[in-house]
Amino acid sequence: MQTIRSYLFLLWLYGWMAICGVLYLPTILFPHVVTLKAIGIYGQIIRFGLRWICSIRTEIRGREHIVPGPAIYAGKHHCMLDVFIPFIVTREPCHILKKELRWTPFLGWYAMSTGMIAIDRAGTSKTLKGIVDAAKKRAAQKRTIVIFPEGTRRKPDDPPEYQAAGISAMNKALGVPIIPVATNAGLCWPAKGTQFKPGLIVYEILPAIQGGLDRKTLMARLEADIEGTSNRLIEEGRAAQAALGSH
Repeated sequence: MQTIRSYLFLLWLYGWMAICGVLYLPTILFPHVVTLKAIGIYGQIIRFGLRWICSIRTEIRGREHIVPGPAIYAGKHHCMLDVFIPFIVTREPCHILKKELRWTPFLGWYAMSTGMIAIDRAGTSKTLKGIVDAAKKRAAQKRTIVIFPEGTRRKPDDPPEYQAAGISAMNKALGVPIIPVATNAGLCWPAKGTQFKPGLIVYEILPAIQGGLDRKTLMARLEADIEGTSNRLIEEGRAAQAALGSH
């Protein structure tokens, strides 16, 4: 039964992506904040589908820790849903994404029209300078720069592998607050595969870390905050799944 639900959810996910992709095209003609809010609505549609098709509840905690901007949103990355949460909780998110996505129908068009920062993940120091320069421009517009410090999706029990170069360079150049975000999403939404499991997904936005810290201090604090909270959320998520299994 859960396999059937999983495939029905995938139809929901990509079906609504296509519908919204077409319906939202006129928003490209307006200020980018209009398109960003529209993408946030799609994020809520995803949450609705998770709840009513897959029996996966989603909670977002700690919204009071979101600063008006500019800021750096540094999130744990388990699954595709992580990408849409910033559109729900921040006013003007600006994702750092791999350049290949620029050519993806709809997704690439909206990413470029809203000023997302496309990068070569196998780039050089020149690439890093380009990221920082672009981030400065977005921060000057009071936008929230979204980065996943581990660079790629991880399973809940994978050991952390934080990449310091990008976030520490932006931290040094921008000096803005860094907002750590923990999650247990991978318990329900796999990093790879199509088997969605009933349960509770939580995103917890943590108190901001002051900007301008030295690289070593920043990375130690960031990893401790995100991993400590994510581990607690994973325990909570597993308890919720165990409770569902006992019914």
